[in-house]
Amino acid sequence: MTDDVLVAIDAGLRQHIGGDRAGAYATFTELWASIGPEGDPLHRVALAHHMADVCDDPAEELEWDLRALAAAGAMTDSATARGFYPSLHLNLGEDYRKLGDAASAREHLALARARLDALGDDDYAAGIRLALDGLAERLG
Repeated sequence: MTDDVLVAIDAGLRQHIGGDRAGAYATFTELWASIGPEGDPLHRVALAHHMADVCDDPAEELEWDLRALAAAGAMTDSATARGFYPSLHLNLGEDYRKLGDAASAREHLALARARLDALGDDDYAAGIRLALDGLAERLG
């Protein structure tokens, strides 16, 4: 069974990857209006997680990443939710770093590292680990 919302989120992600950041932002904004803050938590976490990546304002990026984290907490499938946490905390750490809040950035870096066991041993997990090392380096 195809999940039309996840397909639409993927289409927005492909816009972003293809270089149409503004188009992806518009797609994600429209999708959020249809999903709403009380919609399916999987849809909300995926959409908010990707929406944060197309925000130019670090404060807005933080807002979307916090929405993604809240949505992950509302998911009933804890195994699926667990897989989101390393990336969610990585992004929050980057957001706080950009905003000059090193203490919060370090807190989310530690939370991300503590949840790495939720990831497999694949390229995605390796990328998350590499990004966490980069964040740690930027934080000094």
